[in-house]
Amino acid sequence: GKMATAKQKDSRPGKGPGKESQPLVIAKTAAEEQRLKLERLMRNPDKPAVIPERPKEWNPRAPPEFVRDVMGSSAGAGSGEFHVYRHLRRREYQRQEFLDRMTDKQKMDIDYMKKVEENQLAAQMRTEKRRKKRQKLKEKKKMAKKSKLEDENNKGSENTSSSSEEEEKKEGTKEDDAEAPSFVMGGR
Repeated sequence: GKMATAKQKDSRPGKGPGKESQPLVIAKTAAEEQRLKLERLMRNPDKPAVIPERPKEWNPRAPPEFVRDVMGSSAGAGSGEFHVYRHLRRREYQRQEFLDRMTDKQKMDIDYMKKVEENQLAAQMRTEKRRKKRQKLKEKKKMAKKSKLEDENNKGSENTSSSSEEEEKKEGTKEDDAEAPSFVMGGR
């Protein structure tokens, strides 16, 4: 009798033969809990890690096609009618609350998408503006180079053109530093 019960206790489901029991360690912090979980996963790297699926969102029960327990036409309600009414009311309130939550969620989603689009548009405008600015600077440099070459060919005054070119370079760097880069949510 006692030997049989001792063997049953030993062969519990889930415990394989020859598996040493691990000492029970209770995690006191979230980091410690995470570390313990990682250690348990790394003990047997061949075993696949189970990633639970996202739980389905709660939906209110669909209204019945055919209502069977309709209140009678005679006066006076039975003792159970109050509770039936109470449950119906609670279910209806839950349904209303669910619908309100869904409309709020949809509104927030729409607002978020609008905000993302606005940010993308603003980013495009900024990049376009900066592109034009870079193009202008390029053109200025080209023109300065051309005029410098012409001046050298004509053996004109080199000092005035080179000094004006240096001034333009200084101005260009000042303008570039003024506009700081910005982060855009949802941008690519």
